[in-house]
Amino acid sequence: MNSSAKGERYARIFRKAGVYLAKGNVARALEVLKEGRDLAQSEGHAKMARLFEAEMERAKAPVDPEKE
Repeated sequence: MNSSAKGERYARIFRKAGVYLAKGNVARALEVLKEGRDLAQSEGHAKMARLFEAEMERAKAPVDPEKE
């Protein structure tokens, strides 16, 4: 798989997780992000795996009602 295809695949995963987060389905978004992290790790992309981990932490963070 070339670099462009890998980037597109990761972008799709991030978008999918974003859709679930927008709908308030944090549990499903976390599942999708974990799948992305696992994919990145299996492909040897440590930096991308860390990005998925960071997004998982953000998704778990409590929502600040004043920022909405």
